[in-house]
Amino acid sequence: MTQTRTTVRHFPLYIGGERVDTDERTYGMSARAVLGPSGADTANLYRLLREGTEEEVHAHPHVLCSAALSTPEQGDAALRAAAAAAPRLRAMSIDERLAFVQDLHEGFLAHRDELARLLHLEGCPRVLANAIFTAVLDVLGQDSLDLARSLLRQEITTSRHRIVLRRQPDGVVCVDPSANAPLFAVIAMLVMLAGNAVVIRVPRSCVSSLSYVLHTVVIPALEARGAPAGTLNVLCADYESTMRQWLDSPLVDTVYYFGSTENGLALERECVARGKKPILELSGNDGVLVWHDADLDHATAALTECFYGSGQTCFSPKYVIAHPAIADELLSRVATAAEALRPGDPAETDTVLSPVLRATAFHRTLTDALQAGATRVCGGARLNVDGEPDPNGMFIAPTVLRVDGFADAERISAVRGEAFFPMLSVVVPADGPHLLDKCLAFLDGNPYGLRNSLWAADTDVIDRFTTEVSNGALLKVNDSHMAQVPGLPIVGGTGKSAGIHGEAAYPFLRASRLQAVAVATTRTHPWAAIGNS
Repeated sequence: MTQTRTTVRHFPLYIGGERVDTDERTYGMSARAVLGPSGADTANLYRLLREGTEEEVHAHPHVLCSAALSTPEQGDAALRAAAAAAPRLRAMSIDERLAFVQDLHEGFLAHRDELARLLHLEGCPRVLANAIFTAVLDVLGQDSLDLARSLLRQEITTSRHRIVLRRQPDGVVCVDPSANAPLFAVIAMLVMLAGNAVVIRVPRSCVSSLSYVLHTVVIPALEARGAPAGTLNVLCADYESTMRQWLDSPLVDTVYYFGSTENGLALERECVARGKKPILELSGNDGVLVWHDADLDHATAALTECFYGSGQTCFSPKYVIAHPAIADELLSRVATAAEALRPGDPAETDTVLSPVLRATAFHRTLTDALQAGATRVCGGARLNVDGEPDPNGMFIAPTVLRVDGFADAERISAVRGEAFFPMLSVVVPADGPHLLDKCLAFLDGNPYGLRNSLWAADTDVIDRFTTEVSNGALLKVNDSHMAQVPGLPIVGGTGKSAGIHGEAAYPFLRASRLQAVAVATTRTHPWAAIGNS
């Protein structure tokens, strides 16, 4: 892989409106540290991280940035700063808070190229980074802000009252962002629209791109608008100690967590027990139904989105129900498309695969599926960065499985669990009466619930899909599964994807509560108002 020297930056903490540095460091690394260099180069880098001076570490071509690590005392200071800022934010007008988000949109556009470069160096393929950029720009755009305004405050006039329905902020919202899609932390910043103060933990695995957007876009926008000190506080520390501090602190009102279903549902129970609100963005197992009259060319293109980032995104398609009349042709098309995908430099325009973080889980899931009756159509081998078979390779060839019948599909984890790796299961049901009923029931029975898609031409099939499938926060018809739809939420879900309060999630609504205000506009005696006159 080509080695390109990058400007190394240092990012301090940000607490109570002040940039705070520490002696402890963590470093953002380029994916090329493991994809490109020889073993000697890698060993030298690890030695520098342990023993080298900061100047020596920064001089290494695969070091993108350094970031200050926070202490528990600094974590407590961040919570106190946020708690002090929250009442002042609540007192601000909606227009003032909306102006800040408008500045975020402009800043995000201005720094898009450099941020994209950092994402690619961290290992995010260009096609996936572009999809994320489009989504973030949409939720920060004017149409989305106009919608936010209407949802945060509404006025109703009756014959006797002026009624205001308004959202009141939770207060202090602590954000633990996704390590594999760090830009979604920008979406979490929308909780400020409701008047919340934020404490965010930067994970070490995405320290470069997330620190860059926070320090180059978000913080300058806040400071330029004169936001109260403590509106945003940025920490960098390990997950366990930070989350324990948030759970224990009486200053924390809401915990906004991105991560696995297992950890998220356990966190939900702890939050509720401590009187805190959990907002969960968890795993996905999105399904797609391809009917017999579908546009197979477009459907195939949408299904290959399963392999963007090697399937390590929660909102990509994970399994397909293929109508038996077109199943063979669809499988052939999908296998051909999957086999054409190759590993490579994330900055290259045609690269969609990423190093697979859970290779052991992939092979266990594949073995279990094959033993349970699934058939491997293609893929399954480990590959090196050049696309060659390699038992120690960090990539996995896109894998397509065929599963015949819903009975087998129900007991195969590759279908009913979350496959957080490049694996697409195609379920082919037996033809017969009430086939559509069975397909929709299978979709609706998914324990996860981010998105579901349909490819069909028949309007009756479309109507039944959009009417009867209640599972999932978003239903899409004849469209890219992953692409953002202007005005609609990016995140949210039902079941194991977001906990018991899951829904299509606008962050500013999730981190606020409805309050109703009634102001009498006529001089009516209270006894008359309650019917005692």
